[in-house]
Amino acid sequence: MKLSCSIVLYFVYVLVVFRNSTEAGVRLPENVTIPAILVFGDSIADQGNNNNLKTLIKCNFPPYGKDFMGGTPSGRFSNGRTPADLIAEELGIKELVPAYLDPHLQPTDLPTGVSFASGATGFDPETPRLVSVLSLSDQLEMFKDYIGKLKAIVGEERTNDILTNSIYLVIAGSDDLANTYFTIGLRKLQYDINSYTNLLVQSASKFTTELYGLGAKRIAVFGIPPIGCMPSQRTLTGGGVRECAEKYNQAAQLFNTKLSSTLSSLTNDLNDAKARMVYIDIYNPLLDLIQNPGKYGFLIVDKGCCGTGKIEVAVLCNKLSEMCPDDSIYLFWDSYHPTERGYNVLVNQILQKYINNFV
Repeated sequence: MKLSCSIVLYFVYVLVVFRNSTEAGVRLPENVTIPAILVFGDSIADQGNNNNLKTLIKCNFPPYGKDFMGGTPSGRFSNGRTPADLIAEELGIKELVPAYLDPHLQPTDLPTGVSFASGATGFDPETPRLVSVLSLSDQLEMFKDYIGKLKAIVGEERTNDILTNSIYLVIAGSDDLANTYFTIGLRKLQYDINSYTNLLVQSASKFTTELYGLGAKRIAVFGIPPIGCMPSQRTLTGGGVRECAEKYNQAAQLFNTKLSSTLSSLTNDLNDAKARMVYIDIYNPLLDLIQNPGKYGFLIVDKGCCGTGKIEVAVLCNKLSEMCPDDSIYLFWDSYHPTERGYNVLVNQILQKYINNFV
């Protein structure tokens, strides 16, 4: 298989890391089809849905998109493509996954999938309210609207086939812990970290169950990455030497353990041979990239490429920001989001590990 040179999140082009075959994309069994990719969650998968919202959490301006098609700032929180794009390409679906709210979205885009994700949202309903972005409930309503439009385009039978056989990505939780709980502290008076992670997992379970009720069968729910090692969290809580914030990472691990168990129970309880609710571990692959950057060809993992790399994200990373001379050696693009190269390494690892869970 051949990975294009373009996941929460990333790392270098050491040739031995990438597959040497000339065959493009992931090889699926002959009887398996994945017609579309449908994406929900936060900024890791926001393809531009925040562009026209009245929020500061957007990035449809330079230097975002520096390495995207024609250097266009599409609203993706990276220098280039996101995990949604890279996974779609690897599965042979399409090169780019559009935002559902893209004003230029075409009817022909719908049968192969879209993203409903909104930067800075989360499983906690208070998280999107704090920054005026789309909640997961909003995204679910958009998905219902999508289904109606899809039926009008391809008919009910084909729509049901697409819904049943597509892969659904759910990527959220980081903003709940990093922002709502720890940085802003909104929930600290109401919950300790154990009860707050219970709240998040209950919300994730409810959302996944609702997706299934609308026809989804192949659902991949990503865990929370080691958020304490994100450049911004190092700056805010890591002291003068900007160490990883271990209490953040421990909270992420607690959530991930609970989420994995819950998804396994959900799948068993459904008693549906076609249902796949799969927990995707992003914590350990990203932590390995951070702790062993040379193995993947990265040199700088504690700062982003944009500005000082220590705190700039969204509107703080803008056309006035100085840029690093070579983003290919950086794991992070801004202080919170990986570079396209970083995402590429993560996507490669995830697909190799989990693709058989969906066939």
